[in-house]
Amino acid sequence: MLRCRDGSLYTGTTTDMARRLREHNAGTASRYTRTRLPVTLAYGETCANRSAALKRECVIKKLPRRRKEGVICPEAANLKTLPPPT
Repeated sequence: MLRCRDGSLYTGTTTDMARRLREHNAGTASRYTRTRLPVTLAYGETCANRSAALKRECVIKKLPRRRKEGVICPEAANLKTLPPPT
């Protein structure tokens, strides 16, 4: 998940987080983040394959904002984390 300048969160998948973060900050990765620069990496995880990553992305995107903040920092949000990826 990326945290945008306006405080919003962007969720996506990639095979290379560092490269994708550079692309987002260059304004070439997403129309959403292009207008909310700069963005910072708030949370990342590794999945076994693309299919698992897309399923995980879908689960995270469906979460309300408060739960997403809990995924990023469970202690600060005082929430349980998501179960580990399968």
